[in-house]
Amino acid sequence: MARTAVAAPQTHIATRLPGLAVTLLVAAVATGLGLLVPVVGGPVFAIVLGVLAATTLKPLRATRLTPGYTFASKTVLQLSIVVLGTGLSLQQVVHVGVSSLPVMLGTLAVALGGAWLLGKWLKVGSDTKTLIGVGTGICGASAIAATTAVIKPKSTETAYAIGTIFTFNIAAVLLFPPIGHLLGLSPHAFGLWAGTAVNDTSSVVAAAYAYGGDAGPYAIVVKLTRSLMIIPIVITLAFLKARRNDEVHLPWHRIVPAFLIGFVLAAATDTAGLIPDSWHPALSALGAFLITTALAGIGLSLRFADMRKAGARPLLLGGLLWIAVAASSLGIQALTGL
Repeated sequence: MARTAVAAPQTHIATRLPGLAVTLLVAAVATGLGLLVPVVGGPVFAIVLGVLAATTLKPLRATRLTPGYTFASKTVLQLSIVVLGTGLSLQQVVHVGVSSLPVMLGTLAVALGGAWLLGKWLKVGSDTKTLIGVGTGICGASAIAATTAVIKPKSTETAYAIGTIFTFNIAAVLLFPPIGHLLGLSPHAFGLWAGTAVNDTSSVVAAAYAYGGDAGPYAIVVKLTRSLMIIPIVITLAFLKARRNDEVHLPWHRIVPAFLIGFVLAAATDTAGLIPDSWHPALSALGAFLITTALAGIGLSLRFADMRKAGARPLLLGGLLWIAVAASSLGIQALTGL
């Protein structure tokens, strides 16, 4: 009896190893490409390479690899969010958040409200418009990853949302600096604009440092502060999902996912100075690699035929939200004098 009890977990792990090995290999290649082309980044390369590999190489579509892909796209995804929390100082959040809070809350409301209204008008699926709205309003692929862990959408919906966010990240990097100079924005104003209106952290860095002055450092802190918005959003989504499933008595762990508690504890640990500064580069690299591995697992689970069914409407939704958030960020700055 004891032998069976021990064997079951070992068998469970063994079924995941082949698929997990494939995702790690794809993630390693994607990470290398991400270093060469940082504007694109490892996570986007991972999901693209995963889709291409699974489409062109029939052995990678084998059923025996599926448990590993699933483990990467769910468990590794949640772990990545916890590790990324080690790079967020709550002291910085308080310092920057007080001044930039009106812009952050305003753009978040535009992104989420716009996703609901425009998504309904465009007839975009519920989970897809939620992912695009959260990705646009908070922090791109990381926010999509955290939301995916709670609402559990189809892999095609996650991939389409990330692809949409990536498209407008590239547009932001190319267009924001010249538009900022055309508008005569100060480095501080541009940093606040980039930090609240560009989706992904790597794109925020690229756009803000291209602008010059102290726009880069300020934009990064604004972006990190904006990332904390994922906490109330994820808790709300978890609650709504449980209610939608007619779960009357909601256990706390269904409303507040364990990975989100881990994220907050990791950020608190860093704020308390318990994580040495010398560890931050390695932890940041580990968090990025874990999320790249998770997205490789999602990519390997996808098929082009499934993605084609979604059509162009999610991309149009992402474009309209991107424009609305960028315009509202500048508008709120002008109204509040920030």
